[in-house]
Amino acid sequence: MANSTTGKAKVAEAATVNTMAVLAPAVGWLIPGAGHMIQKRWIRGLLLFVSIVTLFLLGLAMDGRIYKANGGDILDILGFIGNVGAGGLYIITLAQDWGRGAIAFATADYGTKFMIVAGLLNFIAVADAYHIAIGKKQ
Repeated sequence: MANSTTGKAKVAEAATVNTMAVLAPAVGWLIPGAGHMIQKRWIRGLLLFVSIVTLFLLGLAMDGRIYKANGGDILDILGFIGNVGAGGLYIITLAQDWGRGAIAFATADYGTKFMIVAGLLNFIAVADAYHIAIGKKQ
């Protein structure tokens, strides 16, 4: 009898881990740092949120350019992948039609790179949230 209770507890724990392994990266992609916060990693999640959002907003403030999906130049495709990593920030920027800066000034070029780096950092944060959820990392 005790063996079946232990077995049920293990199944329930595995189901929670599997749910969190899907939920944490998805939420973490949409809202930077949230994948850590829902796993009660408050400080790490807050640090990721502040750094990613700050990078992205500084990039917008510098008139950085947002890349859209296209099948053109390889650098445009890579820029798009970097931008998509920012998740909800990217979606809001597209919806508001922001980030249309022409890269004619050095600050606009830096702004574009800031937004790409924010997206790439969020991809790393999503992977980290996934590894925490599956128990591979504390």
